[in-house]
Amino acid sequence: MAVAPALDRRDAVDMAAAAIMVGLTFSWGLNYVAAKVSYAGYDPVFVSVARSLIGGACVLGWCRLRGISLFEADRTLAAGIVVGVLFGVEFLCLYIGLEYTTVARNTLLVNTMPFWVLIGGHFLLGERINARKLGGLVLAFCGLVAVFSDGVVGGSDATLTGDLLSLGSGILWAATSIFIKRSKLVETSAEKLLLYQLAGATVVGLLVMPFAGPPIRAVAALPTLALLFQSFYIVAFTYVLWFWLLTRYPAAGLSSFAFLSPVFGVLCGAVLLGEPPTARIFLALGLIAAGLIIVNRPARRQPTV
Repeated sequence: MAVAPALDRRDAVDMAAAAIMVGLTFSWGLNYVAAKVSYAGYDPVFVSVARSLIGGACVLGWCRLRGISLFEADRTLAAGIVVGVLFGVEFLCLYIGLEYTTVARNTLLVNTMPFWVLIGGHFLLGERINARKLGGLVLAFCGLVAVFSDGVVGGSDATLTGDLLSLGSGILWAATSIFIKRSKLVETSAEKLLLYQLAGATVVGLLVMPFAGPPIRAVAALPTLALLFQSFYIVAFTYVLWFWLLTRYPAAGLSSFAFLSPVFGVLCGAVLLGEPPTARIFLALGLIAAGLIIVNRPARRQPTV
């Protein structure tokens, strides 16, 4: 990955970066709505494959334009294949789950990922959970209880299936992140890492597609535009912009905006799809957002004497 000159590096997130992060998290929340809309015309498995193919082609073009090397021997192929498979199954769970549940519930359950990373990191990476982070985990767990209790009240088996797949997607997302940290992939460029994942999503999706429904349900303008929005804007633009931010600003500071993604997802689902959140969903949103803030808040530095 191209590294920014030292003079371009920032020690803290400034107003410009904060504004971009708000835009990015809003876009990622809106992505759940776009996926749901695209299902009117296309099967979720087909959407996952098409999104990965189109987005991957755009990222390849970006790398060629920037002169980012992708095919040098860096001993990451085996790990890249594993990550690609994990990512592919993760997105199948996300996209299929979204068809059976609401955008609000899907985005809340998928975005529990940081908490599974925290638990996995405690046992696999030696990143111990302190009292503050444990408090964030407890809040997140209470949020999960609120989401699933809302589904029980609704009494829909389809919603429960969608919820479980969405939660599985969040767990697989965490597993992917932990595996990356334990592999040679931490030394490769973010663009190459993304391409490993998009390639994996394409292959896994193609293997599953014969067992799914008809890939094309009804060709129409709105579902097609929603699919293109996910491919060109979300994958090819927002992810590359995210990588650009990571080269210039502290990752911890940028990650503190993570709580906004489920907030925007819930709001976009309510406004654009007419999926009004229940009181339990609002409670879950508050608990999970609070947990994310607590977990991502940097530890206070002890004053030096």
